[in-house]
Amino acid sequence: MEIIKGFPSTMMDDYQLNVVQILEHAGKWYGEQEIVSRRKDNTIIRYNYREAFRRVKKLANSLKSLGVRVGDRVGVLEWNTHRFYELYFAIPATGAVMLELNPRLHPLQLAKIINHSKVSFLFLNEDFIPLIESISNNIPSVKKFIVISDTEKKHQTNYYDYEKLVEGGDEKYEIPMFDERTACYAAYTTGTTGDPKGIYYSHRSIVLNTLVISRNITIDDTFMQLVPMFHVNGWLGFMATTLVGAKLVLPGRYTADNPKPLVDLMISEKVTVTAGVPEVFSSILNYLRNMENKPLFVNSRILIGGSEPPLSLVIGLMEFGFQVGQGYGATETTPSVAGSVVKPKIREKYSDKDMLDLLRKQGIPAFGINIKVVDPSTGEEVPHDGKTVGELWIRGPWIASSYYNDPRTMESFVGDGVDRWWRSGDLAVVDELGYIKIVDRIKDVIKSGGEWISTVDLENHLMTHPAVAEATVIGIPHPKWGERPLAFVVLRQGFENRVSKEELLGHLSQRFAKWQLPDDIIFVKEIPKTSVGKFDKKVLREKYRDFFTSGRKESI
Repeated sequence: MEIIKGFPSTMMDDYQLNVVQILEHAGKWYGEQEIVSRRKDNTIIRYNYREAFRRVKKLANSLKSLGVRVGDRVGVLEWNTHRFYELYFAIPATGAVMLELNPRLHPLQLAKIINHSKVSFLFLNEDFIPLIESISNNIPSVKKFIVISDTEKKHQTNYYDYEKLVEGGDEKYEIPMFDERTACYAAYTTGTTGDPKGIYYSHRSIVLNTLVISRNITIDDTFMQLVPMFHVNGWLGFMATTLVGAKLVLPGRYTADNPKPLVDLMISEKVTVTAGVPEVFSSILNYLRNMENKPLFVNSRILIGGSEPPLSLVIGLMEFGFQVGQGYGATETTPSVAGSVVKPKIREKYSDKDMLDLLRKQGIPAFGINIKVVDPSTGEEVPHDGKTVGELWIRGPWIASSYYNDPRTMESFVGDGVDRWWRSGDLAVVDELGYIKIVDRIKDVIKSGGEWISTVDLENHLMTHPAVAEATVIGIPHPKWGERPLAFVVLRQGFENRVSKEELLGHLSQRFAKWQLPDDIIFVKEIPKTSVGKFDKKVLREKYRDFFTSGRKESI
């Protein structure tokens, strides 16, 4: 596609978009709006956008004095705190790139990422000092370390204290006018199919995506940042909240198996909007059900992403008053591609059951995003009939055009310039109304006897059984059929030894043909998960690859 130059405009098109402008605007015009941050001792820090921007300017000055220069990569290992929030603005204010580091990765994998991006400075929560010390000899590019802590402590000579840097910085700092196409943040994929791949996000891509996301949040909302801020820019929820000047709640460190601090914040801070993965909301739902005085979250909104939520989870959250929607994105997409939108005519016509099915679809593409579903074997676009499956291809102003310094770019990106597309690796259908539904990952879908079997559909239906807490399905080599499904199930508390494989297969047979059913179901105490909470099918496939050929029966 050719870019055609027409008659010139009279607009200030040279004025550059910059992520720091988002907090600068909030600090100036919504300065009194509150930011709430939870410490590890469960105490609360309260301040506002005006004070946050003041601290960011002081920190930016200190970073320049420390030696941070335009184009440097500055790594961050931190929880969802006000200090991580400040770093999202202070680092790009210097012209450096903030690298979001996932502490749940293996230490050697973390070292690979730090070396691949040639990180010069590293911010780390004191919780991660042992982690970094274990790989310190493997990350020679890092010159200085800045420790984030609630208490002042003595560290090694090349370790600096975050709060001292803030205190020592000059408050006067003019944000430079950077080229909006230069990088401000970087993140790496979770490496489920090899080493993590790097994505460098531009100021332009972040601001544009934030503008689109911000239509879901108003100044009257209170947003809680559940998504780890080291994961795909935290899905930019906190950034959109800042843009509209709404109240922001940062829960600090938390674990999905202890949702009490999250629920406490949701109640005490009157949270109206949040987003996260199904596993976190499942834990929150179970906690709410066990509360003596059950709260009601009337008109509070939840966006679920990462994977399709089980029907039982959506219904359960709705029982507590939540409005539930779905979103779809990836590291390569900044993250937003599509989200739940209920068209008025659908609202009039759909039954409650149909509406629930609709809300579990990945939704309508956001403005600015182009998608097409392509037959992998022919390269041709498939019809939008809700049935024909193909690979989802995506392009747009906040979609990556390559991986950073990585030959695997050739495998995932096709075309050039404005005709460039990212191949998502997701199999999808689009229905007549334009709603996207992810059917499976190309690497996860099972081909048995020449027919395709969706692991996602099997998993979701298994999890509608009242005894099932978690379920995942993988394809295992089979001597006759090529591949056959093998299911793994975690039972809810109280159902152990009360539910049989036969009962669960019977439950599946209500919806699936006999040839689509798993050949076996293995009951396990837990299912392995990736660093971002998704089921780690790679681990299961490796462990059980000979299950149908050797007759071996193992448990996790």
